[in-house]
Amino acid sequence: MTVGIGGWGSRRKPMALVRALLRSRVTDLTVVSYGGPDVGMLTAAGRIRRLVAAFATLDTVPLEPHYRAARESGTLELVEVDEAMFMWGLHAAANRLPFLPVRAGVGSDVMRINPGLRTVTSPYTDGWLSTVGGDGDGSGAGVREEFVAMPALRMDAALIHVNRADRLGNGQYLGPDPYFDDLFCEAADAAYMSCERIVDTAELTKEATPQTLLVKRHTVTGVVEAPGGAHFTSCAPDHERDEAFQRHYAATDWPSFAERFLSGDEHAYQSAVRAWHRERS
Repeated sequence: MTVGIGGWGSRRKPMALVRALLRSRVTDLTVVSYGGPDVGMLTAAGRIRRLVAAFATLDTVPLEPHYRAARESGTLELVEVDEAMFMWGLHAAANRLPFLPVRAGVGSDVMRINPGLRTVTSPYTDGWLSTVGGDGDGSGAGVREEFVAMPALRMDAALIHVNRADRLGNGQYLGPDPYFDDLFCEAADAAYMSCERIVDTAELTKEATPQTLLVKRHTVTGVVEAPGGAHFTSCAPDHERDEAFQRHYAATDWPSFAERFLSGDEHAYQSAVRAWHRERS
């Protein structure tokens, strides 16, 4: 399957859903993500065959260590594109288009490392508005710009995490950035949303303005309440990133980390994290 994972780096990642994937038998995945620990954990567990990403970072740890290890060992097939190219790939899929033209990537090594990418030339000249409907049709002499044809990032399923949601699938973010969670849902055949708290629909406009209603119910297949479901990534204003635990994750070999924190269900994970913090204090 091709699975898209929302959030950005180590910010508002649907980690409870990622941990559920890790407890399952799901493997041989193509993952589409602005990568963070979601990519690192799934890579370390050998679940990803192919990754489509613009980066894989923990933000305060610049390069996700488990992702880096997989790249250095050659165990991961990577499609690496510019951030804007990635976004337009989501837009193309959301609008059911095969591709969208984008300036990002033109003249860069993106084309060299992705030999399957193609370019398109605009059918219009730069003087289209001054000629169409008048003496010409806009297709005459003039500059015709070349673009990267970014393919649609169509997904079988998308996973996202938000601050609030209702049971119908309307999702709200309350932090500083919507990231691209709505596009992930629109670009996927099915979308699953976890949230810090499920509320009545009427309450979604009480905490913030209607503009924060990011995800629309017609794009969502299922909703689950998962307090702390983004841990250890941030989910402002509900909680910040657990920096101490993130550093522990980054410095710990995967078998040891997985044995202690991922051997049980989500409640066991939260308990193990609390125990780890008590040991530190």
